[in-house]
Amino acid sequence: MHLSKVSFVSAVSTVAAYSATQRTFAVNHFYGKGPLVEGRMDPIVNPGVTSGHVHAIQGGNNFALSMTDTQALESTCTSSLVKNDKSNYWTPSLYFKDPKTGMLESVDMFYMNVYYFFESTTDKITAFPPGLRMVIGNPNLRSPPSSGGDLNLDLGNGKPAQAIQWTCPRSNPGTPLYPVDSDGLHGVGIGDSNNKGAGTGFPDKNCDGYASPLRADVHFPSCYNPAAGLQDYKTNSAFPTNNKCPPGWIHLPHLFYEVYWDTAKFASRWTQGQGNSPWVLANGDPTGYSLHGDFLAGWDVSTLQQIIDNCDAGDSGMDKCPGLMGGLNDPSTSCNIASPIQEVISGTMSALPGNNPVGSWGTSPVVPVASSGSSTPPASASNVLSTTKNAVGGTPAATSAVDGTSVTLPTSAPVAVPTSASSPDTYSSETVTGTTTVDAAASTAAAASSPSSPSTVKEGWTYKGCFADQTQTNRVLQGITFANVGKASNTICVDYCSSRGFSLAGTEFGGQCFCGNTLKTESALPEASCSMKCEGDANQTCGGGLALSVYSSSVASKIKRSVRSRHLHMHLSS
Repeated sequence: MHLSKVSFVSAVSTVAAYSATQRTFAVNHFYGKGPLVEGRMDPIVNPGVTSGHVHAIQGGNNFALSMTDTQALESTCTSSLVKNDKSNYWTPSLYFKDPKTGMLESVDMFYMNVYYFFESTTDKITAFPPGLRMVIGNPNLRSPPSSGGDLNLDLGNGKPAQAIQWTCPRSNPGTPLYPVDSDGLHGVGIGDSNNKGAGTGFPDKNCDGYASPLRADVHFPSCYNPAAGLQDYKTNSAFPTNNKCPPGWIHLPHLFYEVYWDTAKFASRWTQGQGNSPWVLANGDPTGYSLHGDFLAGWDVSTLQQIIDNCDAGDSGMDKCPGLMGGLNDPSTSCNIASPIQEVISGTMSALPGNNPVGSWGTSPVVPVASSGSSTPPASASNVLSTTKNAVGGTPAATSAVDGTSVTLPTSAPVAVPTSASSPDTYSSETVTGTTTVDAAASTAAAASSPSSPSTVKEGWTYKGCFADQTQTNRVLQGITFANVGKASNTICVDYCSSRGFSLAGTEFGGQCFCGNTLKTESALPEASCSMKCEGDANQTCGGGLALSVYSSSVASKIKRSVRSRHLHMHLSS
């Protein structure tokens, strides 16, 4: 794989694994028969209810619809080769849509690796606290990120973060994987200018590298804000700036998921290089832009800290770390659990589990609300397969996609995603840089394209449109980066921002409020990107996944700047 060490000698280094001058790493390998479980389960984004789409999950066998902070640690087995890692890792499952019949077929996970990168930094890299929840990617994304296809994991270069890609190892990698003239909107994604074999969105070529079919690449932020807490996956993580985390934040290992899907067995059933792809994520996304990942920490802290401090094992894996605490699992065995959601999710079917409709390129998805009733969804004709296998599921596919920014993934109704997904998640989407006041033409166009009526808000305030947001530490609205107003609505948020002298108010993810005086983006979004119901008023819509519903005041503020500055200081790190 392209991120591997240049070389790895027979003996594993016992020198400190991380330093200020070079990146080191150790790969976490999995074992057994398939993933731990596949199913419509997501205890981070959709706790306690059936998730909107199928995920493939690895890790500790205490994984469930709802999880406490210590529940993973109490697992009696784990699909991780390292016994003391009982964390859970998951991504959306993948399906093949037959070009001739239109039927959908599940694609088996070939294998998964999780890289623990120890970046070069003068920060101390610290083990994940048990119960930490992280999500990266934007399950609502169906268009390429404004940042393009290039990977970018540090905000110090002034460019948007880009954390999600697809990689396609090929026997003949000499030509670009994606068409050079692709706009990413018409059946095929766009390439990474620095890597001919990778990019955002699904490619239109077969991946035939040795033991390397189509691969989902998911990078997680490595900075954790303890003030936000373990469970606030929407705001508790961010990418570093010049390899450093903000003051008061904790520098964690940089997680990187490599998920290989067994796409090779479908190679003869579709025509390559024609500007279209047969793959569909479980959330109904045929573009691949909504790829996302979730992580719930369940490490024995001492074990992981020992690895961080002492083991630069590279691709050879954590299982080769000298003096590994807890030892290894027997690779001839298997750790698996049954999904509590009793439905068919494998084989050939006419519709995706959860009845997620297969969308189209460049449009917003239609996502069903996650079920909050019985763990067994009602039977439906569209959920019956003509070929039956074991029912297994994975991460929300219909809502999985990250174009790159830090964490924040939309979730389904009860959790404030786009009715089904996370992080950045929290499935993160994209980051936009540059400082510009709101473009009047863009604002007008965005407002005009609104499919729904703007909310009724304070007199003197008007709806400006839907705009792309940035990362958790570099929000588009810079006045108050997160207003703690409880369950937000547009009315509540506008009143809050107005009372503190700001001229702009924005809502996001159905329940977040932000204030400011300038918009740091020129990127107006289609109104369908701002379609999440407000937690504080279900009759209003409050943005979406890294998408901000923006309101503007036409009345000059009468609040003294000193009051505004004092309030800003109180909320900057909230």
